[in-house]
Amino acid sequence: MPHLLHIDSSIRGDQSVSRRLTARAADVWRAAHPDGTVTYRDLGKNPVPHLTEASGLARMIPADQHTPEQAASWALTEELIGEVREADVILLGVPLYNYGPPSSIKAWIDHLIAPGLSFNPETQAGLLGGRDLVVLASRGGGYGAGTPREGWDHAEPWLPHGLDLTGLQPRFITAELTLAKDTPAMAGLIPLANQSLAEAERAIDTLWLPVDSAV
Repeated sequence: MPHLLHIDSSIRGDQSVSRRLTARAADVWRAAHPDGTVTYRDLGKNPVPHLTEASGLARMIPADQHTPEQAASWALTEELIGEVREADVILLGVPLYNYGPPSSIKAWIDHLIAPGLSFNPETQAGLLGGRDLVVLASRGGGYGAGTPREGWDHAEPWLPHGLDLTGLQPRFITAELTLAKDTPAMAGLIPLANQSLAEAERAIDTLWLPVDSAV
């Protein structure tokens, strides 16, 4: 039975564009997989704990030597990696905050980097590959070639590197200039913002079309 892991991370609630995109993608996936099941995790409302001095070494020492804090952190890592293992498709909503991903995404990925669970510690081979990881990204501004802040988006370049050990390979669908309607200085960019959002929605709508329909 096909299984979807749907993850949001925005803190903007109903105003979030990345949540709008992941919800649309989840609906498209359900329509294409009416017998499928879904696991939902909201890192914006319920973030996983960041690794700390008390908990972080759980990934570096044997389980039988764990302190209570390390044991709890390792158990959460097992839970999070288990959710990924069960999924055929992962939808990950990633807004751009201060030119990088939300810290909740970083904490989630830190938990995924676990020897023996997500990668082979001897060969460094990833153990979570073969899944379709679709990142639905939103950016308040524009960071493409030729823009004043070209290269300031540090989320999209970082995610493939952060996940590399696991074998997961993200592909991106992005809506840009999402703050244009709310920022007077960006009012002239509203048509481009609308175009970017429409293009992202069209890309989402074709994600799971039958091969003979996606032409």
